[in-house]
Amino acid sequence: MKTLMVFDFDHTVVDDNSDTWVIRCLPGQTLPDAVKHSYRKGHWTEFMGRVMNYIGDQEVSPDSVRSVMETIPFTTGMTDLLTFISEHKSSIDCIVISDSNTMFIDWILRAAGLQAAVDQVFTNPAKFNELGCMEVQCYHSHDCERCPVNLCKRKVLELYLSEQSDRGLEYERIFYVGDGGNDLCPTSCLRGRDVVMPRKGYTLEKQLAKLKGQEDSDCLRARVIAWSSGTEVLEELKASMYS
Repeated sequence: MKTLMVFDFDHTVVDDNSDTWVIRCLPGQTLPDAVKHSYRKGHWTEFMGRVMNYIGDQEVSPDSVRSVMETIPFTTGMTDLLTFISEHKSSIDCIVISDSNTMFIDWILRAAGLQAAVDQVFTNPAKFNELGCMEVQCYHSHDCERCPVNLCKRKVLELYLSEQSDRGLEYERIFYVGDGGNDLCPTSCLRGRDVVMPRKGYTLEKQLAKLKGQEDSDCLRARVIAWSSGTEVLEELKASMYS
């Protein structure tokens, strides 16, 4: 049976936030206050639409945006981890569920030669319009009150697992690797034999610790193993595969 690796992207695969990294392509590497202060909680994707409009208005070319995005650093050990996954596709499936966008993730993975590791990316669709501005849309709509309006990662993971099951594929073990508050919701659909791997010192680790301390913590069945580098995730994956 196969293993499924599920990754968040920002502050997990890459060691920064791709949505804020893009601001480096501006001449002054900063946004005007009117754009900065337009963010409303839970509506990040709409905010990024305004950011990309502003970048387009400054006549920053799509190629310049891409060049800047290709410089974002990977988290330590992640390139080795993704290379291992790409070399073992017969036994490992790999998906990314992210609040970034399709263009950023595709550019970053391709620049590193790591796109073959990832079978599917679930994120906000993006494209350049005829004026050269990137347009970012919400991934989907949902009724989950815990998640941002544009993306419930639990819904995405549940649907993916259901579709794989319909094809006759059940995973022996699922590893969920993430860092942020929006990575908590999908952990509730993991089983006892699965593993949730929060990045040490980040929000997800703190939220999981708080959840485990509650009496009604039955919604978290998976084992929790914190990580600080992709090397540690790779060690756990290898141990699972070769045990």
